[in-house]
Amino acid sequence: MPVFQNTEIMYDTLGTLFKTLLNDPGFGPKFKQEKINIHFIISDPAGEIWITPEEVICGSAPLTSQVEMTLAGDTCHLFWQKKINLPIALAKGKIKAKGSMPKIMKLLPMLKPAYGMYPDLARSKGLSLD
Repeated sequence: MPVFQNTEIMYDTLGTLFKTLLNDPGFGPKFKQEKINIHFIISDPAGEIWITPEEVICGSAPLTSQVEMTLAGDTCHLFWQKKINLPIALAKGKIKAKGSMPKIMKLLPMLKPAYGMYPDLARSKGLSLD
């Protein structure tokens, strides 16, 4: 059974994470300077999440992305726990990325605050951290 039992739980959890991240002083201003839209296409459960310099959108949106990441909900859950390394996940096909790889790799160090936030957030939503 997937860690996110349904799309609503996934949107609530990841949407909260990304909204908090956009407001984080270590991530938000740097991300806004990049002026990119990231589109996550998530399976199991199915859903889409957009992160733009201005907002987080859970669901489809009439936007263009500069970076598109396709992955399973469980992979996303493990990534934010730092149990999956992005370059290795890309190499193994657990995460598929389209767009500028240099931009994707440049974002990685900026994600540090999210790794600290996610475990407590996941626990508060009743998710297992196995």
